[in-house]
Amino acid sequence: MPAPDQGRKVAATNRKARHDFAIERTLEAGLVLTGTEVKSLRAAGGIAIGEAHAVERNGELWLIDAHIPEYAGGNRQNHEPRRARKLLVSRVEMNKLIGAVTREGMALVPLQLYFNARGIAKLELGLAKGRKKADKREAIATRDWKRSQARLLATRR
Repeated sequence: MPAPDQGRKVAATNRKARHDFAIERTLEAGLVLTGTEVKSLRAAGGIAIGEAHAVERNGELWLIDAHIPEYAGGNRQNHEPRRARKLLVSRVEMNKLIGAVTREGMALVPLQLYFNARGIAKLELGLAKGRKKADKREAIATRDWKRSQARLLATRR
């Protein structure tokens, strides 16, 4: 997991993603949002990206099933909570991602939704391969062993 950048204000995190998937690579993508969506993100509450995923439609990447609740102070032009949102990624990067998804059966999983140091909403996407139950158990066992190993080394010093 990459170290958090300076000035990063996290709005939502997908904690199960690193458990359910083996993340091969991560990248940062911009989002096309409406005004009430940005205000709702800044209020930070009830945002859910656990069930979300990214897909390719008509040569563009879209974030599907991300839930950003309606803004409380919004009017009748408030946004729809589960609408598809366009992701902003360079064409070369998008072609690499789409190729990996179609050829290798990988998935594009959102890991974190945050505001960068300039206050722009960004999405950290992970190019991931699904884990089976045995793989999940093995990952947990390895993590636990590393944790206990670090404890043993700390007590020896």
